Amino acid sequence: MLNKDTIFLVLLLFIPVSIAAHFLEWGETTVFITAGLAIVPLAGYMGTATEEIAVVTGPNLGGLLNATFGNATELIIAYIALKEGLIEVVKATITGSIVSNLLLVMGFSMLLGGLRYKEQKFQSTAARLNASTMNLAVIAILLPTAVEYTSSGIGEITLQRLSVAVAVVLILVYVLTLLFSMKTHAYLYDVGVAEFDEADMVETEVETSKTEEKPNVWFWIFILLLVTIAVAVESELLVDSLEAATTELGLTALFTGVILLPIIGNAAEHATAVTVAMKNKMDLSVSVAMGSSMQIALFVAPVLVISGWIIGQPMDLNFNPFELVAVAVAVLIANSISSDGESNWLEGSLLLATYAVLGLAFYFHPVVAGMA
Repeated sequence: MLNKDTIFLVLLLFIPVSIAAHFLEWGETTVFITAGLAIVPLAGYMGTATEEIAVVTGPNLGGLLNATFGNATELIIAYIALKEGLIEVVKATITGSIVSNLLLVMGFSMLLGGLRYKEQKFQSTAARLNASTMNLAVIAILLPTAVEYTSSGIGEITLQRLSVAVAVVLILVYVLTLLFSMKTHAYLYDVGVAEFDEADMVETEVETSKTEEKPNVWFWIFILLLVTIAVAVESELLVDSLEAATTELGLTALFTGVILLPIIGNAAEHATAVTVAMKNKMDLSVSVAMGSSMQIALFVAPVLVISGWIIGQPMDLNFNPFELVAVAVAVLIANSISSDGESNWLEGSLLLATYAVLGLAFYFHPVVAGMA
């Protein structure tokens, strides 16, 4: 039976294939597809390397590393797209990552976990705090758009300055959430990791007795560096071929940015969340899904806004109104379902159905100016 590691090893073969497709000019669509497939295992190995380093560095620094590198793949892809001037695609990727984590990842986790365990419980207090933070994120990305639509003759420079100021506030909030979750109220977030069933406890003790040595931190730092470089190379190929490939495939850049790119960048993380949900560790699964969405909204998006301002590719937080509707819908239903601290397969199905409806809407959405 194929497991995740075997699939990742097979997908690594697409790294040389994508490079060959680029230099031998096998077509932009081939480059786009193979580069996308190559990024999936690289994102997984980046997460593994970060976790191994975190074992050595301890919970505080390890938590910071996990928080920083949790969405590094999406950040790299988005930054390269930003550098190439594909600003609307970058914005679509941001909203798509939030939507896919809240609906697709949580949906599959609750569905498959619920089919196995009927009803699953998780820490409702942490879920409500995450929900409140996501509400702030929605407000923050909604207001610049509202200012632009309700003001006559507002200049691009003014909108850019507003976006940079909002980005700074969001980064400060992100720092506060890290302080809250890793220091002052860490106990709220340790429940899902600490609560093993008896079988898991026995399995863990056996594994610990076999491998008491800590991971070689320098080896994993080297792996992390190597994988990051590989992700950057593959992201460059992906972005360079994006416009031509989407045209050949009959897809709009909006659909590609909101649906395809987030799935590529988040595939490994998606697999982790679903796997732990099927082991009845719903706390950890919800933490991965909602935590990733929060990191995109509070860290990745603001960093891209500030980076664009620095490198001369001004990106603001004036999103396509339909993208904002999608984010608001995702946050609303995810918050509603997670507020009681319990989940079942039907709630997972509702999240997946919402994602499917949004996906269809983005597929049929007409091309937006500047994204063709």
